[in-house]
Order: sequence, then C-alpha cells, then structure tokens
Amino acid sequence: MPIAPLNETITLSELTRDPYSIYARLRAESPVLRVKSLGRTLLTKAADTRDVKGNSALFSTNDPNTPMEKAFEAHTLMRKDGDAHLRERMAMVPTFSARNIKTIWVPSYEHHASAYLDRLPRDEVIDLFPMLAGPLAARILAEMLGLPDATDADMQHWSQALIDGAGNFGWADEPFERVAKANIAMNRELARMVDIVKATPDQSALSVMVNAEDPIEMSQIVSNIKIAIGGGINEPRDALLTILYGLLTNPDQLEEMKSTGDWATAFEEGVRWVAPIQVSSRVAREETEIRGFTIPKGDVVMTVQASANHDEEVYEDGHLFNVFRKTTAHQSFGNGAHHCMGIHISRHTVGKVLLPMLFERFPDMELVDPASVVWSGFGFRGPLNLPVRLN
Repeated sequence: MPIAPLNETITLSELTRDPYSIYARLRAESPVLRVKSLGRTLLTKAADTRDVKGNSALFSTNDPNTPMEKAFEAHTLMRKDGDAHLRERMAMVPTFSARNIKTIWVPSYEHHASAYLDRLPRDEVIDLFPMLAGPLAARILAEMLGLPDATDADMQHWSQALIDGAGNFGWADEPFERVAKANIAMNRELARMVDIVKATPDQSALSVMVNAEDPIEMSQIVSNIKIAIGGGINEPRDALLTILYGLLTNPDQLEEMKSTGDWATAFEEGVRWVAPIQVSSRVAREETEIRGFTIPKGDVVMTVQASANHDEEVYEDGHLFNVFRKTTAHQSFGNGAHHCMGIHISRHTVGKVLLPMLFERFPDMELVDPASVVWSGFGFRGPLNLPVRLN
C-alpha cells in the first residue's frame, strides 16, 4: 500500500486563521494527508480520529517531536500511556469527584460568577473576553488547583504562555521564551503553596496530590498542575464565547433556549461547532493502514477533532451552529484513556450555571458587529473578542 500523499502548500498560518475550509476540502479529497509544514499526517474524518484515539495499543500519545515537552519543561501525562499515564491522571481525580463538584466547586463558581457579573457595566459596548470569560475561568481554576493567591491576570498569562508554547509547531523563539519566564513564576508559586497545603489540606488538586498516601513525584505534580492551567482556562472561556456568538447570531435558537432552559444543549452544540482543543497527536507503534494508505511505524498522525465534528457522514450542515440538530456525540472532549478530565466541571459551570445566569440578568444582550469578532487558533481555537451590549 502507498503512504499518504504529501501536501507542501498548506501553512500553519492558514490553519491558524481559517482551518475549517481546509478541513472540508481534505475530508472530501484527502482525508489522510501528510502536511509538510506540520511534519504530521492529518486525519480529518470522524471514524478515523475516534479509532486512533481509542486504540492506545497501536497509537501512543508519546509524540517525540511535540513542542509540549519544551513548553512544560516536563514529560507530562499528556504524552504518556498505560500505567504511567493512569497513575498521574488518577492523582488529580479526587479533586474533580462528583461530590466535590456539587458541594465545593459549583457553589464557589456561582459565587464568583455573580460577583463578576455584578461589576459589568450596562448599556455600553464591552468585550466579554477580558471582562468576564477569561477572568472567571481563571478564578475558579486557581481555587480548584490550589493557587488561590494567583491573580486572574497571572493565571491567564500562564495559561496562554503554556498554550502558545505547546502549540508552537513552527518552533519560533518568542513563544518558548515567554513560556520559560512563565514557568519560573509558576514554579515559585507552586513551591510556596506546597508548604501551605501540607499544613492545611483541602480538596484542591495540589493538596490532594501532595498529601496522597503514595504521592507521585513532585516534578509530575508540578507538570500536572501546569497541564490543568494550560487547558483549564481556554476551554471554558472559549466554549462560553463560542456559544454566546452562536446564540446571539441565531435569535430563534436563543429564544428556544430561554423558553426551554435547555442550556446544556447549547453548550454541547457550541463545543462541537468550534472545538476548544482542535487537534491531538498520536504515534504509530507499528506499521498500520488507514483508508488504504500505509502509516509507517513511528509516523505521527494528528487527529483533527475540529474536522471530525463537522464530518458530513455524521452531521448535516455541521459547519453551522444549530441547537435544533439531533443530538450526536462529538469528539471535543476526546475519547479513550485521555478524555478530558474537566468535562464535568465545564458542563456544570458553563452549561448549567453561567449561561442561564447571563440571560436571566441580561435577556436582551446583543452582539455588536458580529463581523468584528476574530477567530484564531490551530491547536486551540476560539474567539479573541466578543463585543456585546448588556441591555
């Protein structure tokens, strides 16, 4: 069997600016495609992305050429398989238990959400990215991770530095320089908080890991916290902004959500429509085959869940935001051993708390100049701004 064709024209900047038009073409013409600028084989069909992510025996997460290790200054659980991955993942799981979500984190989120909404100005155009979505996601995450003294600005800066570093597939200098400085600050704050949570344990991730009967190595505790910082702000932030854009540009759908109170449906449709985490990498442990093409042992395939979520074989008009569509499982939170640990807290906080709270307070909120909203990102994607008037 031949190896997949090689594309030498698709650029990282194009995938950052407008990936969906490219993915639509690839699904139709080249669903298995080696892309020179990425050094990876893109998989854009839903069946292929799901099969690869669900088959850890054949496809390892240990991508040897990912910029993630340089950005996080560690070999993180995101690039481990089997028992090594499970041990580090399970170290944080108690923090995100159903009981903790219900009794600690959701009440805390409701308190912060109310306070952050109280300070928003009325009857003027504001940008919800810096004034609500980013800071609120940062605040609850800081508490859950055990970094309550970190400011919203600190958390957002660290998160973006980690994201930009981990997604720096072009290996530019600036993102790595920025994340190196952020790592120094994060390491300093984590070292300070370790003594505090040892003296006064709580249910935060840092405390749970440090005080475990059989704790994982401190270096991996630190990298676990950083993984959560990297993904725990942009996912709920970008999901919220995406959902609001979808609802505010489709008034009939917004009215349906208001009348039914089924905000969970809007949440799932939003993260399907624009997946906050767009791609994932896997390494072929052995030579295999996908759609008639040979995938050599050691080849890095990139599962594009953003494309899978628009696959014409699964979704009718998948490129459109539509809360009326028949409920169909999406791949935005992954599948297999590496499915997103924050899935339940995101669904609770954004889908069940913040969306209804926003429209109860501001039922006539309007999006000002939808054309001015800028979307960006290849590895992680969402709106960079959302100008609204809170009527």
